Amino acid sequence: MVEAFAVASGKGGTGKTTSTLALGMALAEEYDVTVVDADMGMANMLFHAGLSDVETTLHDVLAADAPVEAATYERFGMTVVPCGTSLDDFRDADPDRLREVVAELAADTDVLLLDSAAALDSRAAVLPIVLADRVIVVLQPTIPALSDALKVQEYATSYGTDVAGLLFNKVHDDDAIERIADKTERYFDGPTLATVPDSEAAREARRAGRPLLAHAPATPPAEAFRRAAAAIEVRDGGPEAVADRFRSAVIPDSP
Repeated sequence: MVEAFAVASGKGGTGKTTSTLALGMALAEEYDVTVVDADMGMANMLFHAGLSDVETTLHDVLAADAPVEAATYERFGMTVVPCGTSLDDFRDADPDRLREVVAELAADTDVLLLDSAAALDSRAAVLPIVLADRVIVVLQPTIPALSDALKVQEYATSYGTDVAGLLFNKVHDDDAIERIADKTERYFDGPTLATVPDSEAAREARRAGRPLLAHAPATPPAEAFRRAAAAIEVRDGGPEAVADRFRSAVIPDSP
């Protein structure tokens, strides 16, 4: 079985990478999980996962300089595929090759989490959403954030990608969720997976180069991410069929 999820948001600063790794660790308690840093232009997963000193990254694979397995690392119970931070590596990388990379990874995992770019402003940015079976939208409980997230949903559904749910992150005020609950229910297809409170623990985890669930597993945000993971029912897709779909995916123009 395998299912691919794009973890996406309509803007930066929502804690998307923190969310991707937290969901990955929580899901890894039941499934084989592979996390891919598909934010090729603003990569930072390698810092969050303690991989800042690795020699081979997804950029090397996308530049046809290394095989996929050379850029995979076993960390925190997951397989992690980070991107590098060099602008030269980014320029040399061919985002179209991400289809083949995801297809190869799909053959040996249960869950693929694609950490997507924050803004849908290029073919490289929207490709993870197009490749995924479903999208998990990370946002904060404000009207502008809802508007940005709705654009993600609209683009996803236009390419046949379903919405697994919404994950409200960095929440300072619980009442803010209630104020937008009617709009969330009216405009979004998926359920609210969890509400993750803002916490200094998440910032400390980033500074330590460790995912939140490894750095502070007993904190309220860690528990919220576990609830979100438990709310996601992973669908049973055949690896070969999924791989074929990835390889044949149409590369979209930017929105």
